[in-house]
Amino acid sequence: MADITIIGVPLDLGAGRRGVDMGPSAIRYAGINERLALLGHRVRDGGNVPVPLAEQHPTPARDERLRYLEPILAVNYELAARVATIAAEGALPLVLGGDHSLAIGSVAGVARKRRIGLIWVDAHADFNTPETTPSGNIHGMSLAALVGLGHPALANLDGADPALRPEDIALVGVRDIDPLERESLRASGIHVFTMHDIDRRGMAAVMDEAIGRVSAATDGFYVSFDMDALDPNEAPGVGTPVLGGISYREAHLAMELVAASGHLVGLDLVEVNPILDSHNTTAERAVAFALSALGMRIL
Repeated sequence: MADITIIGVPLDLGAGRRGVDMGPSAIRYAGINERLALLGHRVRDGGNVPVPLAEQHPTPARDERLRYLEPILAVNYELAARVATIAAEGALPLVLGGDHSLAIGSVAGVARKRRIGLIWVDAHADFNTPETTPSGNIHGMSLAALVGLGHPALANLDGADPALRPEDIALVGVRDIDPLERESLRASGIHVFTMHDIDRRGMAAVMDEAIGRVSAATDGFYVSFDMDALDPNEAPGVGTPVLGGISYREAHLAMELVAASGHLVGLDLVEVNPILDSHNTTAERAVAFALSALGMRIL
């Protein structure tokens, strides 16, 4: 069993729609702490990283291609420091979001002292930069930042090298990529498994290959799970739904294979938007996937 520290990040400044700041509360309300403890894990809740309100920053940014850059940077600096401490203590960080820009800090925190891999489960590539973004929303730039692309403050959060190497990353479930982002992603060296790959090969084969690639030369891998990877019929409470996503069972299988690998070093659950949800369904499913990633089995 593992020592797990939960950190909430009620951040919606990186997204185009309000509401994901309530995601950590919704996931906690769905019982994540108690249900992980029932699996035998030692669970500590570290509370939330302080996040300013959008109303405190009436001008999103000096540059509309980087909306709310300064407060998002501040949140990620704090999150990276907290996650680095958790990892140094030998615990597994479980980060509840909040929009996906928080992964710049969560992943960088675990990567601070070691080489890690990353499985990015998402409908979107999140591989834009200020030069390619159609929206200026930083949650669409977070994966690019982790490999050193984009605004220097985002791309080098710790003031050093990029957090990750492209060859140590697998993107799973993607199906909505912006035109210029597509060109960058093709040239990046990241292993991309689209919904076409999942449809043709099956989730088991895709995840086996993804886990093998991100584990090959690393000290474990992080999973950053955006709930919009699921089909909107499975997870209605997300801000950027895209039809044709992975199913409830496919998501469970993916996380069961993560658990079976024994190499998980951290987990994000992001983009839960209770305003758009029905009966807290999306938060409930986020908890279920976390349980699968952390060892829950059918039998």
